[in-house]
Amino acid sequence: MDKETVGIIVGGGPAPGINGVISAATIEAINHGAKVVGIVGGFKTLFEGNKNAVIPLTIDEVSRIHTTGGSILRTSRDRPDDAKAKFKTLLSTLKELGIKNLITIGGDGSLYMANWIEKEARGSVNIVHTPKTIDNDIPIPGGFSTFGYQTARHVGVKLVSNIMEDARTMGRWYFISTMGRNAGHLALGIGKAAGATMSLIPEEFPEEKLSIRKVADILTGSILKRLSMEKDHGVVIMAEGIAEKFDIEELNKCENIEKDETSGRIRLSDIQLGRVLRLLVRDNLRSMGISAPIVSMNIGYELRAANPIPYDIEYTKNLGYGAVRYLLKGGSGAMIVVFEGRIRSVPFVDMLDSKGRVKVRKVDISSEVYEVARQYMIRLEEEDFEGNRLKQLARISKMDPEAFKGRFSYILSSSRY
Repeated sequence: MDKETVGIIVGGGPAPGINGVISAATIEAINHGAKVVGIVGGFKTLFEGNKNAVIPLTIDEVSRIHTTGGSILRTSRDRPDDAKAKFKTLLSTLKELGIKNLITIGGDGSLYMANWIEKEARGSVNIVHTPKTIDNDIPIPGGFSTFGYQTARHVGVKLVSNIMEDARTMGRWYFISTMGRNAGHLALGIGKAAGATMSLIPEEFPEEKLSIRKVADILTGSILKRLSMEKDHGVVIMAEGIAEKFDIEELNKCENIEKDETSGRIRLSDIQLGRVLRLLVRDNLRSMGISAPIVSMNIGYELRAANPIPYDIEYTKNLGYGAVRYLLKGGSGAMIVVFEGRIRSVPFVDMLDSKGRVKVRKVDISSEVYEVARQYMIRLEEEDFEGNRLKQLARISKMDPEAFKGRFSYILSSSRY
């Protein structure tokens, strides 16, 4: 790699540990005689052919950034509508900059871009990817997390633990929605570690069109069960991906829905999931003569640019080192992972489905790991619809036992593991 130029680029949303990859990769590449440049502003910079947004990186500049959050190279999600037409600009920009080796840092979108560049460059650019996302939805061998997830969960647990104490002190409920896109890893990880009352994730709902009122009934049932235990408070963690399963017509009646300008998909982070469900649950409880203060919150942006915990600092140092070592050997078209104590490469082809899309790792609700989380949640179960438990819940809700059973038993079909 002597005298060759290594480029480093970050795509997608922030995640704790980005600077760790940049630092380790820069140091290792320079130590092997390479010149290193950082592409500021993500793939948008390359699509625009903006060579002025490319900066040299030195050991002095990166040697202490591994403990910091954010990204010294910034990042972007932007992908132009005419991406195919502008892709030639991207490739020619890399050529003009003399970048023979490219390290991409990002989630599935950046992995898709890395694979696209690798195929179209036809050997003129060697490319390697490092998996970044707090969503933890890239299928890494052995079930290992993507970098950034552990820190995001750690910070999230601290926030939720404080909220749980506030809920107990004030006698109220909190509905907290978290980032995670279509997967529930972050919500479940935070809820399980913090000991939240309940975590709701999209994977537990198999239906193509999920009724908002069904989710509201699950939440209502949890509140009623807590009241039967003489507890007037609780905290529910909900993954934002639940909203994407909602019947859009039903959702539009409750919330104005915007779509992402670039992808055309629902902008999950803009849906006030907690607020919509708070209103529906409040109405449910009022019909039973119950007043339960409910506060809705979103967390996610607070987690993405946090300073990484030691786990992610060490992890990203391994990834940055591994990325350069892979390129030194002439490698290209693979993602670097840490698996069973070794730094390994996984070919891009193994990360894609039959349609060429990046595979998504979702929570396996049939696993013992999910079963453990599920066992410690407070929500309506089959045994709650029998005997004294049923009578107690019916009394709390001011309903006849059979009426209560008829009203709420249907929600069990979406909560079995």
